[in-house]
Amino acid sequence: MDYGKHQAPQGYEPGEGILTTLIRIPVRIVVLVLVLPARMVWDALTALWHAADRVLLRPLGRALLWLLDTLVLTPLAWLYTSVLTPLGKAAAWLAVALFVWPWIGLWRYVIVPVVRYGIAVPAVWLYAHLLTPLGHGLRWIGTALLLPALHGLGNGIGWLITVLLIVPLEFLWRYVAVPVVRYGLVVPVVWLYANVLTPIGLGTAWVLSMLWQGTAWVLAQLWRGIAATGRGLGLAVAWLVMTLLVAPFVWTYRRILAPVGREIAAAFEVAWRIAGYVSRAVGRALAWLAWHLIGAPVSWAYRTVCTPVGHFLRDAVWAPARR
Repeated sequence: MDYGKHQAPQGYEPGEGILTTLIRIPVRIVVLVLVLPARMVWDALTALWHAADRVLLRPLGRALLWLLDTLVLTPLAWLYTSVLTPLGKAAAWLAVALFVWPWIGLWRYVIVPVVRYGIAVPAVWLYAHLLTPLGHGLRWIGTALLLPALHGLGNGIGWLITVLLIVPLEFLWRYVAVPVVRYGLVVPVVWLYANVLTPIGLGTAWVLSMLWQGTAWVLAQLWRGIAATGRGLGLAVAWLVMTLLVAPFVWTYRRILAPVGREIAAAFEVAWRIAGYVSRAVGRALAWLAWHLIGAPVSWAYRTVCTPVGHFLRDAVWAPARR
């Protein structure tokens, strides 16, 4: 059996170091020793599962389906067809006869005639011959008598309100309130804003602008100094980190961890294949031993002993007894 093609898996980088060559064979031997029992147990469990599925689970499932169909589904179908369906039809007819038809007769021959001839017809006659003429008369009284009187009364009340309330209020607003507010409040406030508050605000804004420009210049000079110092310190820290941490870690990963990881992964792949070949060979050997030690003797005993005895019992004992 040729395993040379599995010694150099794809993905290897060219120019492997001496460390890769040294650890390849020991790692594969150790991994094969560790993986072989697991692969044999896996193959044994797989074979056991297939055998149990073929010999036990499928016949058991078919038997359960037959029992379910024979003992449950068929009786239920017969019960539904022969018992429940006639009972349901009888119950539906009885419900219609006891509940629907009496209510239909009550509605058609009692409630509708009572409502029609006891309520609707008298109400229509009362509306047409009593309420309509009464409403027409009340409307004529309101239109001919009450509306003119209410119109005249409203005009008089409106004139009184205009003379006693609106005219004095308009006079007070135009000749008292407006001159007092305009010349006593608005004009002094406008003069105070234009001649006092505006110059004070402009001067204050100029002073604050000059203070802000000076403060900004001082802060800019301080920030430039701090930035120059921080840039140099940052370069020094970055150089130390790259030299003391990153470069050793990259070298260790590239020269040690990556080759070791690739070798371990390749060793697991090769060991799994070899363990599969070994497991299948052991399985075939065990099957050969089981057949020659158990299967062949049992088959020989069944053909040469049990079959003739069974035929003799069937022909000489069971057939006469059945007849």
